[in-house]
Amino acid sequence: MSVKRVNFGLDRFSGLYLWAAFIILFSILKPGLFPMMATVHSIAAQQAVSAILGMALVVPLAAGTYDLSVGATANLAAVIVIWLQSSQHWGVAASIVTALLAAAFVGVVNGFLVTRLRINSFIATLGMASIVSASQTIVSDNNQPVPPVSSTWSALTQQNFGGFQVVVIYVVVIGLFMWWALEHTPAGRYVYAVGSNPEAARLSGVRVNKYGSLSGPSLTFGQTLLLPAFAAAFLGSTQLKPGRFNIWGTVLAVYVLATGVQGLSFVTSAQWLSDMFNGVALIGAVWFAVSRQAGAASHPIWRMFRRRPAPPPGTPEPAGLDGEPSEVAGSPGT
Repeated sequence: MSVKRVNFGLDRFSGLYLWAAFIILFSILKPGLFPMMATVHSIAAQQAVSAILGMALVVPLAAGTYDLSVGATANLAAVIVIWLQSSQHWGVAASIVTALLAAAFVGVVNGFLVTRLRINSFIATLGMASIVSASQTIVSDNNQPVPPVSSTWSALTQQNFGGFQVVVIYVVVIGLFMWWALEHTPAGRYVYAVGSNPEAARLSGVRVNKYGSLSGPSLTFGQTLLLPAFAAAFLGSTQLKPGRFNIWGTVLAVYVLATGVQGLSFVTSAQWLSDMFNGVALIGAVWFAVSRQAGAASHPIWRMFRRRPAPPPGTPEPAGLDGEPSEVAGSPGT
């Protein structure tokens, strides 16, 4: 008589188990500090920005490309929206629209560099991040913009709902929209198709250059959040839908990592803890994602990090997704 094995869903829900383990562990270690609603509200609000930036990264990563400029672009948008209100006395709506248009323009330029000029997306967006940072300095004159005092702006950023800051609501709304766009629209399915196998997608009629140029929306600020966002995106690709960059897996990863960092900070109070934790998490998440997909050579995560065999002498190097030949064996595919 065969015994039916119980499936605990570790292949898809390991993040939830890890999250629960963090909560139990730090509640035992710091019973008067960690298991409090104030801690829940704090983590939810503080990590909302990272969650939005992580969701922004899901789009280019799903298409098989990098976007290292997303943090700088988000920071530029934040500086523009504040500078226009404080220094130029613009209205809130006009300032927000202008900032979003500036961020969208950076995305369009990135797409042009990658798909038309065929520059490797890693190089193109790394260079664009530096250009955007310089543009931010020009706009702000290297001075910290004065925060707006408009009641409308405060309502958009400081309101609370059920004890949670309004930015947490933005995470849910943006997450729902991006989940719908990626999972339930033709454009979203094309993005995944291009990231999984660009040649097959091209042969089936998908305009690979069009979808390969997509760059996640820069709706938040903070170049320092780029590493946590990448860590969350890659860790999220091992959750819920293993081997696939997905919105809710990324959001889950953000809050799992944040819970670990917050708990450890209560225990040790070390200033370097967040950077160390996120760096280790990024390396571990990439290794875990690649090791699980090593047998699927066409998978986007495996394609990004696998080593390419050296071609025979005299054979031209095949072009990657960006259209640029890879000059160094083992360099990331895009």
